[in-house]
Amino acid sequence: MIQKKTHTPHDAASHEPRLYRLVADRIQRLILDEGIHAGERLPSERDLATKLSVSRASLREALIALELGGVIEVRGGSGVYVSSRAEPDIALPEAGAGPFEVLSARRMIEAEIAAIAARVATDGAVDAILQAVLEMEASHANKSSNEQADRNFHLAIARATGNSALVGSLNYLWDQRGRLWHKLKEHFQTEELRQETLKDHRRILEAIAAHDPAAARKAMRSHLERVTRTFSRG
Repeated sequence: MIQKKTHTPHDAASHEPRLYRLVADRIQRLILDEGIHAGERLPSERDLATKLSVSRASLREALIALELGGVIEVRGGSGVYVSSRAEPDIALPEAGAGPFEVLSARRMIEAEIAAIAARVATDGAVDAILQAVLEMEASHANKSSNEQADRNFHLAIARATGNSALVGSLNYLWDQRGRLWHKLKEHFQTEELRQETLKDHRRILEAIAAHDPAAARKAMRSHLERVTRTFSRG
């Protein structure tokens, strides 16, 4: 049987629980209240979101946190099940900022970074962005290298602004892509998403190279909005 996790005084004193942790606690309570046993399937994501009155994005972050904690198992094409490995009074791992929280911040900040880059980027800075695009296209089949190339692309745009504070801010946001992000990506990253990402990057590059701030802002925002939609809908 799974019991509801209680937060220690230290947890409460250090920071308010993240939203996905609160939703995860509510899912654990629902498992108890409805007597869902190990090996049994939870309601669908749609039904869970309705029952708990939360968004699909918040629900998905909570489910990923519960999966990382060994409380549930996500079986592709089948659904979400209570794990046979779950222990009583299990404590979820601290997994950092939620993926959708990070994406929301990136949409606001990177759209403006792209617009600034389009206004002030030198030829050398544009070449650096192009090289990052080519690197990502060349490493398409290698997930680890492709991840680094993706980061290099976004950082090259930030460097093109000539503002080191923006580069530092973007580095920080990318460092927030922790265990929740990588587990979410593992479940919902598709070949279609990877191909669309390459097209997005080309559009962003073209707008910056054309020194069109409005187009660069729109292309970056559209890119990050599409990633958010894909990960929230699956």
